[in-house]
Amino acid sequence: MRRLALLSLTVAVAVVGFAETRNLLIRPNRAASLRPATASRLQTPAPAEPGAIALGEDGHYWAEARVNQVGIHVLVDTGASQVALTPDDARRLGLDPDHLAYRLKVITAHGEARAATVRLASVSVAGTHLENVEALVLDHGLDASLLGMSYLGRLSGFDATPTHLTLRP
Repeated sequence: MRRLALLSLTVAVAVVGFAETRNLLIRPNRAASLRPATASRLQTPAPAEPGAIALGEDGHYWAEARVNQVGIHVLVDTGASQVALTPDDARRLGLDPDHLAYRLKVITAHGEARAATVRLASVSVAGTHLENVEALVLDHGLDASLLGMSYLGRLSGFDATPTHLTLRP
């Protein structure tokens, strides 16, 4: 798990000017702070069987997600507190990155970027499905969209092995 966290892209909030950002900070092991107070209302029943994501040749866990019924290739990143979308993936989902409110400044592997908060109607990965998922759209700085803890932290659990990441609904 540490190897994945160290190798994966992370998004870290650097400077922000309003209180809600406290819940957007990228902090591994802080999934509880990301759970909405009404999580039971937001979560939908998931299948009983866990889903598996194979470790990629590059040492990262890559998955095909269905976001708002659109296929998006994502990097599973337990070090990212939010699902984070590239501008191109945001466009594919029907969002207009040119007209979002970029109120956050974040640090990516490529330096500082601006981020806008959005809510995704649904996200499905490896047989697990959640509705009403918090996410960020970054104006630049991501090579791929990230599946962060705003999704993973709402599952009953996940486990990493040398060959697979198992998602438990």
